[in-house]
Amino acid sequence: MRKVFLPILLSIITMTTITAQNPFFSEYKTPYGTPPFDKIKNEHYEPAIDKGIKEHQKEVNGIVVVRSVPTFENTIVPLEESGKLLSRVTSVFFNLLSSESNDEMLDIARRVQPKLSAHSNEITLNEGLFQKVKAVYDKRFESGLSPEQIRLVEKTYQGFENSGATLVGKDRDTYKDLSAKLSQLTLAFGQNALKENNKFEMLLTNESDIEGLPQMAKDAAAAKAKSKDKEGWLFDLSAPSYIAFMKYSSNRDLREKLYRAYTTQCAAGGEFDNQENVRQIAKTRMEIANLLGYKDYATYVLRNKMAKDKEHVYSLLDNLFDAYAIAARQDVKMVEGFAVGMEKKDIDLMPWDWSYYSEKLKDAKYSVSDEMVRPYFELENVKKGVFGLATDLYGITFKKNTKISVYHPEVEAFDVLDEKGNFLAVLYTDFHPREGKRQGAWMSEFKGQYIEKGKDSRPHIVIVMNFTRPTDTEPALLTFDEVETFLHEFGHALHGMLTKCTYESLSGTNVLHDFVELPSQIMENWLTEKEYLDKFAVHYKTGEKIPAGLVHKLVDAANYNAGYLCYRQLSFGYLDMAWHSLTEAYNGDVISFERKAMDKTAMLPVIEGSAMSTSFGHIFSGGYAAGYYGYKWAEVLDADAFALFKETGIFNKETAESFRKNILEKGNTEEPMSLYIKFRGQEPTVDALLKRNGIKK
Repeated sequence: MRKVFLPILLSIITMTTITAQNPFFSEYKTPYGTPPFDKIKNEHYEPAIDKGIKEHQKEVNGIVVVRSVPTFENTIVPLEESGKLLSRVTSVFFNLLSSESNDEMLDIARRVQPKLSAHSNEITLNEGLFQKVKAVYDKRFESGLSPEQIRLVEKTYQGFENSGATLVGKDRDTYKDLSAKLSQLTLAFGQNALKENNKFEMLLTNESDIEGLPQMAKDAAAAKAKSKDKEGWLFDLSAPSYIAFMKYSSNRDLREKLYRAYTTQCAAGGEFDNQENVRQIAKTRMEIANLLGYKDYATYVLRNKMAKDKEHVYSLLDNLFDAYAIAARQDVKMVEGFAVGMEKKDIDLMPWDWSYYSEKLKDAKYSVSDEMVRPYFELENVKKGVFGLATDLYGITFKKNTKISVYHPEVEAFDVLDEKGNFLAVLYTDFHPREGKRQGAWMSEFKGQYIEKGKDSRPHIVIVMNFTRPTDTEPALLTFDEVETFLHEFGHALHGMLTKCTYESLSGTNVLHDFVELPSQIMENWLTEKEYLDKFAVHYKTGEKIPAGLVHKLVDAANYNAGYLCYRQLSFGYLDMAWHSLTEAYNGDVISFERKAMDKTAMLPVIEGSAMSTSFGHIFSGGYAAGYYGYKWAEVLDADAFALFKETGIFNKETAESFRKNILEKGNTEEPMSLYIKFRGQEPTVDALLKRNGIKK
């Protein structure tokens, strides 16, 4: 069954006209069958979703009525290949809902979400269909199936099992109601977070208020103000604006104002408050898990992850908590001591002080800062460097294709070609913040890869970020962290583009959630390698290569605040597990709940009214519920994996080919640990991560 994209006002017009003009209703006559964004309008989505649901249901009914003995070919394959129209429209709609949204699309989402949830339930709770799938599942080892086919059967069966197919009687109706409710709650959560984020603005009109900020940050703020017909410098909660102000502004009161606005998002009352959504999402997930026979949602989710159970997750979190304890305390003590010395007076280090003083200390200790490296990370050069890394490792190349329609003028589309010049994938890149784009960075797809009737249908991949914009006087000059983010999302893209699987539901990034970050996080390791940086990191004005001394400082600074940053990530993991380990509905104060969950990792004073949960999209409107620990697990994997590149050479073709063949191409066709061992020759250990972070010598 093809992927139906879920999050993650029709004009008055006759249905006849809509049908005739709706671009979703026919195969795209575009390069590589890419979406015709120039022809897609908001009024096309809902009719296409409605028709897609009807067609999908008809296809499923066709499987059920077959009287033959259920087999892989007459049950699993047609189910896998069903829902083409619905997948085509939802892949566009929900991707654009995240990256190019508007009020009209949000209204459409509110209307179609219940329909899609109900449709999903109609399929997974179809008793006749489930019995056919179960019959194939029960005989999977006796039917002469290939390992990949067996994997597809098992994943298909698990999908039904996870969606309540084993329930009977009233429990099935209860499951339908709960899943529909959860779908609406997560959608509402995400929409509130986006609107609340967009709502806040801080307009400054006095030069003294922007003291300490680098010129590029001032220019960006001035351009933002000008775009809204305002005089002065406009700051908001978008990542480039918020991070720059918190790092460089010498005005402590304004840093506090911005910090409080950021950390009270959807938690201070008002129309976009998410506190009740948080409680209800956690409760509904718990009820679904209970209905399916599990004591809590984490237990329900983790059985299909590499971690397998809560005990293994907490073991990972607790082991890292202990290993980084001394380093985390030392990090905070050093920054606090530096702040006292800098201000020549006692100072109680507050959360809005951390970025400012830690950046000052980093600059003093390593003589390196974002503003020192920005000139060497001009976006166009960085693109060449990131794409070039894929060329060096895997032989693939990227050619801009202006004939491919894009969903926004800033978006670019590329033909991705393999080492022989054959078409491999389409890659869309979308780099800068916009009002209709949610926060963060992500990779997604408009079409996955699969083989059908002997033809390899290649994927259409998109990477979306919120990087520093160019100004009237400067091109887009990225921070070190932004380049690292680019490499991270590009790693996901490689996973999606290089995949070679037969079935779309197993291809690319459709792997276990605590494995999916390995291909992305390993890419970040190259960024502190001089041999790599020399290929693209040149001064945007002079063309001078990034100096060896500056690279050495970057390497020395790579582990700066490693203990503090580890504790920050652990705090999110503990919070996620706390919400999803509930065995009773929580009706209390959301902020109190999260403080208790995160208390052991708190290194700075907790501010009254601040909350993480109410804007924690990864777990409350994304796909990381009971899975946020996966980022730390992936760090263990990527450090261990990159250690092999360090041993053999960071551009070693044989090592890269092994990573490609055993990890990137395989998708979910085998157990992740089996794939990893084939590449690495051993199971991963935390040693490489501890050594990389300087925790273990």
